[in-house]
Amino acid sequence: MNITEKQAEYWHKNLLWTGILLTLWFIATFIVIFFAKELNRFTFFGFPVGFYMTAQGSMFLYVLIIGFYAWKMNKLDNQYDVVD
Repeated sequence: MNITEKQAEYWHKNLLWTGILLTLWFIATFIVIFFAKELNRFTFFGFPVGFYMTAQGSMFLYVLIIGFYAWKMNKLDNQYDVVD
């Protein structure tokens, strides 16, 4: 199976956005939680930021990442005429 230049470019952009969003996921999941004690010095809506990120902020960010990924991939599919 020969891959055209257009298909290779589509796959490269797909992997790029997936990598960026997985990096954001990693930061929200592990890095923020690792520094939770230091983040608790700050407050957000009256809650310590470390607590807020573990209780609600991370879940909100996950939903945003999923929504952005769906929107971006739909746009990319339309741009490269991958739509069925």
